[in-house]
Amino acid sequence: MSRPVIVGIGEVLWDLLPDGKFLGGAPGNFAFHASQLGAEGIVASAVGRDALGDEIIERLESLGLSTEYIQRNDAPTGTVTATLDAEGKATYIIHENTAWDQFKISFEWDALAKRADAICFGSLAQRTFESRWIIQRFQGLSNWHCLRIFDINLRQDYYSIGINQFSLNFANVFKLNDEELPIIAELLEIPSEETGFVTALWERCPQLVVVALTRGANGSTLFTRFRRSDHPGYPLAEGVTPDTVGAGDSFTAALAVGLLHFDDLDILHDKASKLAAFVCSQPGGTPLHSGTMPPL
Repeated sequence: MSRPVIVGIGEVLWDLLPDGKFLGGAPGNFAFHASQLGAEGIVASAVGRDALGDEIIERLESLGLSTEYIQRNDAPTGTVTATLDAEGKATYIIHENTAWDQFKISFEWDALAKRADAICFGSLAQRTFESRWIIQRFQGLSNWHCLRIFDINLRQDYYSIGINQFSLNFANVFKLNDEELPIIAELLEIPSEETGFVTALWERCPQLVVVALTRGANGSTLFTRFRRSDHPGYPLAEGVTPDTVGAGDSFTAALAVGLLHFDDLDILHDKASKLAAFVCSQPGGTPLHSGTMPPL
């Protein structure tokens, strides 16, 4: 596969961080990092007809991403107020009734879904019926060989058993972190111990082929039905304050690219871990890989 088409569908917004304003939203971060890794990374989202929306369009273009699939409507462009604790962990206040809550049917989106090699989606952008239906429609139009990655990204109370179960039924790759695992286990009424959790997922979701569990500074594990890959993670340089915004999205992007290229599980896991550590060492969720990024 020369240049896979990898789509992040869902929210695109401004992260208002202590250090400034950064382009945010998991789908945008994901598409950016997929593009940096050599794929055709595409964001499918919506912004308002306002100055913040204009800035997002300009920012995406400056990052080399297409804006062809960014819808515009009369709702305000999305914003998130984020604060970081002493360990660099982010807490979010996600503002409601924004442009990405109001996706519309689009012939352009339908055509994109049919040519996508991988689609990444989460639970946050499904918080309204309108956006949820469009995202689910997008998944349904994808081809049988498409990687459908459910990177759950639980935020505030914008999730439910219905959203998560439906998304899991569509997904063939599921990514979550160790803080999300017990919440999902309780919602689905399955064991919260890692091995039991994954075993229950295999039984409940026969189409799943990979489960990715991240644990922040404590590494990560990739599960398939036949293999398990553990990685301790890469430590940051001494004196570097971690900024975890976008790190998980970069991990998912590297995972998607590696799976599409049929890389060995341990090799793609190492690349994803190295990229996530790099993003943790930089401000914001979309640092350029060139220059300071160690070779993958």
